[in-house]
Amino acid sequence: MERYAYIRVSTKEQNIDRQMLALQPYEIPERNIYCDYQSGKNFERPAYQKLIKKLNPGDLLIVKSIDRLGRNYNDILSEWQRITKEIRADILVFDMELLDTRQKAGDLTGTLIADLVLQIFAYVAQTEREFICQRQAEGIAAAKRNGRKFGRPSLEMPEEFETICGQCERGELSTRKAAEMLRVSHTTFYRKYKKRMQESVSNSRLFGTSR
Repeated sequence: MERYAYIRVSTKEQNIDRQMLALQPYEIPERNIYCDYQSGKNFERPAYQKLIKKLNPGDLLIVKSIDRLGRNYNDILSEWQRITKEIRADILVFDMELLDTRQKAGDLTGTLIADLVLQIFAYVAQTEREFICQRQAEGIAAAKRNGRKFGRPSLEMPEEFETICGQCERGELSTRKAAEMLRVSHTTFYRKYKKRMQESVSNSRLFGTSR
């Protein structure tokens, strides 16, 4: 029987020390500790997938809390069944004493309680993730209302941009040659050139003029 541990944090900037420290009493070999640095929205995580392939019947998988395993309600329940029923390994969630399948073998009441607790905590994990996403969306919306811009800043074009665009319109220059003259990528020039053309057409329609 082997002991394994799974650790997850959402980004590489987050610290795993707290989870590692909590694992020390279980004396898990370092080679059996798997860690992912990404969201818990699904189980398509490289370290987790490697871990699953290592688990054998009778092995024990230890996680600190159910939200470290995942944050999607249905996926958590599915993976729990996969590990305990298909692989026939045990799981210990040491932040919640009832989520320890080693104590439930042959105990129907204990198994029922564990399953109910699992469903509640899986639900909490998913709703917490949804709240986080909602708060992020609300924060971005508020920042935009206050004039904050997201993404890469728009590249300012050289003064001769208008003149060169005119030459392109008259067929005197290709867009690739124009980009080369302005020392910008063809993609950048063409995007801005196309936008300028669209604005020009819109203005012509608005004021009833023709080019």
